[in-house]
Amino acid sequence: MEQVNLDEVVLLDEAGEPARFEHILTFLYEGERYIALSPLDEAPASEDEAEVVILQVVPEGGEETYVTIQSEVLLNEVFDHFLALMDEIAEEG
Repeated sequence: MEQVNLDEVVLLDEAGEPARFEHILTFLYEGERYIALSPLDEAPASEDEAEVVILQVVPEGGEETYVTIQSEVLLNEVFDHFLALMDEIAEEG
């Protein structure tokens, strides 16, 4: 029996293939919800540089859809907010 990790999110990539991610954090920025994920199927380039994917959470037809942030400026703002939140969590822990 396969063990299911409740922090695991499976999304379909551009080719329709499943890609596994670890859920890091769901957070609000300027009234919108975002989710931060880390790829599980890829090894990080280095221990200091883990890859993080940030997507906008959009309600659609009673379900949530994860959408790529198109604006590079907004993506940078959301990423900076994510880093600040992670610093706060690290300080509390």
